[in-house]
Amino acid sequence: MARKIKIDNAVLKHRQYQKRTHEKVDITCSILIVCEGEKTEPNYFKAFNKKRHGAIVYDLTFDGGGISTTKVVEKAIALRNKAVANRKPYDRVWAVFDKDSFSDAKFNAAIQMAKDNNIGCAWSNEAFELWYLLHFIDRITSMERSEYKNAISSAVNKSRIYKNKIKYVYAKNDLKNFDIMNKYGSQSDAIRRAKSLENNYNNFNYAKQNPCTTVYKLVEQLIGKDKDLNKEIVEKANEL
Repeated sequence: MARKIKIDNAVLKHRQYQKRTHEKVDITCSILIVCEGEKTEPNYFKAFNKKRHGAIVYDLTFDGGGISTTKVVEKAIALRNKAVANRKPYDRVWAVFDKDSFSDAKFNAAIQMAKDNNIGCAWSNEAFELWYLLHFIDRITSMERSEYKNAISSAVNKSRIYKNKIKYVYAKNDLKNFDIMNKYGSQSDAIRRAKSLENNYNNFNYAKQNPCTTVYKLVEQLIGKDKDLNKEIVEKANEL
């Protein structure tokens, strides 16, 4: 019969402490994303929720839907301020919207309002679908909203990886859009192309910057590529 060994309580506590101190501790980055669209943008960004990059886990909160450009920014500001008042501030707050058919003045005003109030702004001109298209090809000439469905469908079908005998047809609110774009296209190429497009413009008349999208800035944060944000989050965690 095996002899039972009684472990001193102090020794047991020490072993438990050693185990805890060697365990990986998640560092949470809390991000609020307020979207103009009700489904397209939220469906895409939800794919990033709770993902870990290094030691940081990105905890996303969503709001908005069915509101205009300026209303998106105003809501982002209001929710940010409410969270601060409740002592549960977000680490970053973003407004996501398109040019669509909104007037040049309102579109430009919304972007400027976001900048003035330290709200991240992931805007697209003319539509969010430009971000999808950039996963596959460069696009330097302007596009209208009605052109994106065929352009994205064609790009996926021409992908060397796409082997399905049934022709792919882009569906705006498909919950699989994140996976489709990343499987048959390239997120890193989309980021590179979006940066290149933005560098083509040297004015602040954003409404005339077509095609252009700054969605890549939000995506870079969500995949752990924003070094300044990462440093800030880690330093905050070390202070606790």
